[in-house]
Amino acid sequence: MLYKSNQDLPLEIRTRLSETYQDVYRAAYNSALHWYGEAAKAHQVALSAVKMQLAVHGSGV
Repeated sequence: MLYKSNQDLPLEIRTRLSETYQDVYRAAYNSALHWYGEAAKAHQVALSAVKMQLAVHGSGV
């Protein structure tokens, strides 16, 4: 299932991440889901994308 907005994200993601990092998660998740076709893999890719952004830009959680 693709996430059309941040409100569609799982509650854990919405409560733990700022709006900016929710955007990063959602974009990465949707892309990875399209590419791999597996929700679990897409979740891991999305979390990795958030971690990479945090490493570059610092804490925004």
